[in-house]
Amino acid sequence: MNEHISARELFDQLRERLALRWLAGQGGADRVLESVDTVARRPSLAGYLNIIYPNKVQILGTEELAWLDSLDSRQRWEIIEKMIQARPLAMVISKDQLCPEDLRNAANESDTPLWTAPKRGHELLNHLQYHLARTLAPRTTLHGVFMEIYSIGVLITGESGSGKSELALELVTRGHRLVADDTPEFTQIAPDVLDGTCPELLQDMLELRGLGVLNIRQMFGDTAVKRNKYLRLIVHLTRPHLEPLPTGIERLTGDVGIRRVLDLDVPQITLPVMPGRNLAVLTEAAARQHILRAKGIDPAAAFMARHTLFLERGTP
Repeated sequence: MNEHISARELFDQLRERLALRWLAGQGGADRVLESVDTVARRPSLAGYLNIIYPNKVQILGTEELAWLDSLDSRQRWEIIEKMIQARPLAMVISKDQLCPEDLRNAANESDTPLWTAPKRGHELLNHLQYHLARTLAPRTTLHGVFMEIYSIGVLITGESGSGKSELALELVTRGHRLVADDTPEFTQIAPDVLDGTCPELLQDMLELRGLGVLNIRQMFGDTAVKRNKYLRLIVHLTRPHLEPLPTGIERLTGDVGIRRVLDLDVPQITLPVMPGRNLAVLTEAAARQHILRAKGIDPAAAFMARHTLFLERGTP
């Protein structure tokens, strides 16, 4: 998890996209927003000027500046003082409006970053909320190979030497795409969404015993790799001598379970690794099966219902 973001980092990351300009309070560039602040819904990460529940980034639009102008001098100063005392990460004036001199002076005296941008308030709000929420979102690194198979994100896991990278290479040759090898990073960007990416150092790379490091983009072209993908399924490779083979009901339903990743339960299918098994075909079938189940189609349940009806009819 990213534990914090500073005012300088936020400004640099959004400066070009939002055409931000730094008006005052340059001394507050090191002011920090902690990730723990994302847990509470009040205050919000970003929002229009709020004195009761001050936002971490306060946006001042046309209405907010007009409201300040409607106050008498004493009330106006009290409001500005409350804004400063809340220690926001930054204050942003929308539509490049003229900055009130008293607000500029207060920002300089308190080292409170004060920015301006040509975009409208709601545009600033959307960009800032999304960027801050994603930057400070819970994040974890898992061991495995992350791929896009039939348009869904599939993480291939297993002990060292179980053949994860070899399986990934075969899947790439079959037209699927590599996202990350060895240490994919997953960020929970929504209550039910885990976004998987590749660390910059390992981008496009796949390591195989005997061959070393391969650059998948250079070998197979740009369409063989993908920058990110949502995690929907985990395929776990296991050796039969480490875990017993499935029996009974598992023969019908498959070895399907759940793996907890951050705050989300991800479906997991376990495939035994044995000589003569085509793991690429099995992994493709697992992905197709998951897509069917997501649509409410369960062949195992349909078969058991058919079997029950068969017994009830007493057909010999």
